[in-house]
Amino acid sequence: MYAIIETGGKQYKVEKGDIIEVELLDAEKSITFSEVLLVSDDGKVEIGTPYVKDAKVAATILGTGKDKKAVTFKYKNKTNYHRTKGHRQPFTRLQIEEITNGA
Repeated sequence: MYAIIETGGKQYKVEKGDIIEVELLDAEKSITFSEVLLVSDDGKVEIGTPYVKDAKVAATILGTGKDKKAVTFKYKNKTNYHRTKGHRQPFTRLQIEEITNGA
């Protein structure tokens, strides 16, 4: 059984037991996603419009962290202009505990 959830403006395919990294979330120990776009159970696929009714994905928060540094470099030819910027994007690491179907 797998599901496709939406969080942080991105979509993730998850199964029970998966560990994923998503955009930083404001929660302590666990979180439930109700924005489930698709649920597949033994070949039986249920697609939402836009979300599957009553479908939920429960996850436990394992921790937070930061990605590797993303570097942006600007350069203009013949004008002695160059700028380097960078940042480390924060994330939340989740373990998927349960997927409940809407039916």
